[in-house]
Amino acid sequence: MGYTIFIKEIIISMDVGPDIRDITHEVHMAVKESRVRTGIASLMVVGSTGSVTTIEYEPGVIEDLKDAVNRLAPPGMEYKHELAWHDGNGHSHVQAALLGPSLTVPVRRGGLVLGTWQQIVVCNHDNKARQRRVEVTIIGE
Repeated sequence: MGYTIFIKEIIISMDVGPDIRDITHEVHMAVKESRVRTGIASLMVVGSTGSVTTIEYEPGVIEDLKDAVNRLAPPGMEYKHELAWHDGNGHSHVQAALLGPSLTVPVRRGGLVLGTWQQIVVCNHDNKARQRRVEVTIIGE
């Protein structure tokens, strides 16, 4: 049996960071559209102030994650990035780097392999609203 490579772009309008949005449904629909039964879904958010991860998409834990990234790289601190660019988003770059720009999820029986309370989320860490682009590549048979 041959392998399929399927590419999909997901665009999400996001508020000032940290903003976190559930994209599980969009990724699931891409898997269905790809017709891949066994393989992987690879995701990458384009841009140095965005990230993608998994979490239970529940209001309490979403607020906990926002608080945690703000504690790790607080806005308003002095960042060397500010010395060069003066754009007020040094913390945004650090937060995004800590969570990471990419994620790989197994595909089995034509669906995403995720835990019951595990959703795929994209995060905007920037100090302004952004359109975040998530590139999804599904590979398998």
